[in-house]
Amino acid sequence: MNKQIILTASLFGVLAVIAGAFGAHALADSLSPKQLDVWHTAVQYQFYHVFALLFLSLLTRFKNNMVLTTYYLFTFGIILFSGSLYLLACRNLLGWSWLHMVGPVTPVGGLLFIAGWLTLAIAGYKNK
Repeated sequence: MNKQIILTASLFGVLAVIAGAFGAHALADSLSPKQLDVWHTAVQYQFYHVFALLFLSLLTRFKNNMVLTTYYLFTFGIILFSGSLYLLACRNLLGWSWLHMVGPVTPVGGLLFIAGWLTLAIAGYKNK
């Protein structure tokens, strides 16, 4: 499990660096300031949860099912929260006006983040 968490965090970390650089250089002239702000929010939260996953990898030695649950909550939170924000920021650029329907996915990802942090707290509390 530790290896899986580290690999997931590494993949999301690489993608966050690429997304951050892409937003700062390739999208800077193509997106409005508000859209760029949405893009940067996606990158920020992705990075926050990359670091959380790396911390989580240190807890796998406790053999706690809550750690595995936290891993899935953070992973799917990144996909839904940051992924939907990336798409929403670029919907005009892509010409995909139907992407506004993705908007309700963002809070679901945020709820997964919140649930992940609560689960991590419970895992820490249950650890002896």
